[in-house]
Amino acid sequence: MTPGSPSATTIESRGVDTVPVGERNYRPWHVFTVLYGSNLTYSVIIFGSFPILFGLSWWASVASILCGCLIGSLLLAPMSLFGPRTGTNNAVSSGAHFGVAGRFIGTCLALFSALGFIAITIWTSGDALAAGFGRMMGITPGPLHQAACYALIAIVVIVVAVRGFHLLVRIQERLMMPLMSAVLLLGLLAFGEGFDAGYAGGEYALGDFWRTWISSMLINASVVLSYGVFVGDWTRYIDPQRHSCPSIMACTFFGGVLGMGGPMLWGAFVCVSFAGEAANFIPALISHSPSWYVAGLVLLGLVAGIAQATVGLYGTGLDTSSLIPRLNRQQATLGIAMVAVALVYLGVFAWSAVSVVNAFLVLLLVITAPWILIMTIGYAQRRGHYHCDDLQVFTRAQTGGRYWYVRGINWRATAAWLAAALLGLAFCAAPPLYTGPWAHLAGGLDLSFVVAFVCGGLLFYLSLLLYPEPAYVFGPSGPGLGTREAAGAAPREIHLH
Repeated sequence: MTPGSPSATTIESRGVDTVPVGERNYRPWHVFTVLYGSNLTYSVIIFGSFPILFGLSWWASVASILCGCLIGSLLLAPMSLFGPRTGTNNAVSSGAHFGVAGRFIGTCLALFSALGFIAITIWTSGDALAAGFGRMMGITPGPLHQAACYALIAIVVIVVAVRGFHLLVRIQERLMMPLMSAVLLLGLLAFGEGFDAGYAGGEYALGDFWRTWISSMLINASVVLSYGVFVGDWTRYIDPQRHSCPSIMACTFFGGVLGMGGPMLWGAFVCVSFAGEAANFIPALISHSPSWYVAGLVLLGLVAGIAQATVGLYGTGLDTSSLIPRLNRQQATLGIAMVAVALVYLGVFAWSAVSVVNAFLVLLLVITAPWILIMTIGYAQRRGHYHCDDLQVFTRAQTGGRYWYVRGINWRATAAWLAAALLGLAFCAAPPLYTGPWAHLAGGLDLSFVVAFVCGGLLFYLSLLLYPEPAYVFGPSGPGLGTREAAGAAPREIHLH
């Protein structure tokens, strides 16, 4: 961290307002640090067990994990460019394309994603703590032990998230990356004896190989893609005059591939040792671990789980506070944390947690993918030119500005996203939460992601060609798509509600 960076020892007070250039002292490396360090935890590792649980062989599982992470990271990388250009997070930045009121879509996506992943992190890390302490003390952990461990993880997560992003970066650099990397490397030694590279898999969860493999691959891609809404929380502290777009995208890409692909592959590796118990991954992991390694697994749940949950909680509290003026970032963060903790207890003690997690990831991918593609097309169209002050209109309880469009909504992007999301959901099979009416048209093959992604991008691109946006939303060079420039009037005058 360079001199002059905001302190990690004080509570971060900044919300989604534009970060001044003088405070943008982070480097692209810090994005890699957060993506890598915060994902060396059970909430990502457990997804590596899904291919084995679905019946895939070891090598088929490796292929599904790598393909999913590569696809997810390729889509994630461009989302890192908005923060440096706008000085704010991606949800607020989306106001340039969806309208300053249409940015509410991005906020809802962030909230949906964060609640799910915070709950998954607290659940998996809490189970690891309960099982680990239980084995070390020679007792069988019961529901009360689990509940206490969930509460412990949640409390520490809230403390770090309320303190802010700068403390999180320090934790990643000085603790998470070296310590958790060492723990995972030791895990290869601990479970190496029971590993079989020739593991052939079992009965396919979806009836045949390709449907099962594609489903597994899409789940892995959705884990990486979920950061598309959050990556601007960190890149807004990067000065675009000092760091190039390719360097920012490269760090984001490799952070996605290594930060999530590595822990998933580790999860698949250890799961081969107890494939028959993959449905109860965390307890099975603890019970099959050598005694000398149990302490490392407990540490992985406590330290790493805290950092991963903090990423989502910090970002969602940041954006929610901008929509509810009466709440500051700390209050919004606390409120969201309470909801996430409630979901943990419901998921573990009232629902089937694994099936709910699987369904959540499928739904998340369907509704997030078209939003990300629309944002990427919009960035290319504007050539990365944004009017930062006009993006903050909604946050300041004002109206007007370049991105006001029609009552704060740009119908081109909003209609394209809505149509794509609805079409994708119609093809989506995500039991027990949801099954669309056309989910079985392709013989059980899940087309929801492809339909949503392609339709969202195509509809938005066509709308820009047929109905170009007003000229005043562009930079000096004018629009980058379309054959004619819209003759727009001057931007609406900004005024209070």
